[in-house]
Amino acid sequence: STTEKPVLLNSITDAEAFISGAEVAVIGFFQEPQSPEAEQFRLAAGKVPEVPFGLSSSAAVLSHYGASANTVALFRRVDNDRRDLDMNNRDVDAKKLTRFIRMNELRLVTEYDPVTAIGVMQSSLEFNLLLITDKMSPKHPERMRKFRAAAELYKGKILFILLDSNLKSNERVVSYFQLKKSQLPALAIFHTPDDEHEVLTPDEISIEHVQDFCNRFLQ
Repeated sequence: STTEKPVLLNSITDAEAFISGAEVAVIGFFQEPQSPEAEQFRLAAGKVPEVPFGLSSSAAVLSHYGASANTVALFRRVDNDRRDLDMNNRDVDAKKLTRFIRMNELRLVTEYDPVTAIGVMQSSLEFNLLLITDKMSPKHPERMRKFRAAAELYKGKILFILLDSNLKSNERVVSYFQLKKSQLPALAIFHTPDDEHEVLTPDEISIEHVQDFCNRFLQ
């Protein structure tokens, strides 16, 4: 998009609309919008093009969100969560801020890797559904479309995760569910508090298969 990043949020209404308009939204609360911290925030905004960044120096907005000056807050719609990063620490630069966003941005479907794993572990959602599949497969785009459509139905209940079976770092997860490459794609649902889980190896990934599997496990 060609809109200027970050978007200036001058009122509480602006900020609320900004947060509700995205799966993941980042707001920098800065009393001094030209400060060195705000400059690092702008640099980070350029490095994460797919996440909307807003900036507010309105006292009313800062007070409404209980944010002190030089705080960056990440808002996630998937589990209605918020994560804050204090920019007053001199060590925090655009690189650390970008990593903070990558670690904490959970979407309707989150791709699992060593960085996003941290956000997944800390999610307030107790149920995780993994689609374990080969991203290089010609069928991948269609599988993802159906998986994402199913994720919409369980927003706030189940965290939907994509796990690429080609990644060496994911081999441990695949073997945890005792799956062989020949059995993929597979669905694995997991209840984090007690490690209870179930695995399904359907002929195809359809919205109906995902729904039946989730509903059975939830019951």
